[in-house]
Amino acid sequence: MTIVTIATAVSVLAVLLVLAAWRDDMLISSDKGVTSAEVLSAGRLRSAVTYVTPDGGTRNPKVGVLYPTKLTAGERINVEYRRSDPDLVRVAGRDARVAIIPALSVILVVWAVALPTLWLLRRIARRRQAASSGA
Repeated sequence: MTIVTIATAVSVLAVLLVLAAWRDDMLISSDKGVTSAEVLSAGRLRSAVTYVTPDGGTRNPKVGVLYPTKLTAGERINVEYRRSDPDLVRVAGRDARVAIIPALSVILVVWAVALPTLWLLRRIARRRQAASSGA
């Protein structure tokens, strides 16, 4: 039963991540500012950017930019940010849809491992039970 609990928990977390991304997109879209940014560092899961808002403030969000895939350090990109919270920023033209495939992949892999493992453990348990009752 622990295997099912773990697989379910991971699946729920993957869905929650997509929902959180959708929420962030809604917040940005409801109060959107657009500007050009420079990519300071680029990674698969986090990329740091710096940009200037119309009030002259230079921003470098601590959590980086949302949807950072395929960015390179030194690149100039357009970003969309929430004007009332300029640290909430995403790469322009990207949204929560880019999180769906990775989330589904995680869910599929987790269950592809969990179900055969569960089947194998039940089979072993039945064999032990049969061996102990037959002895």
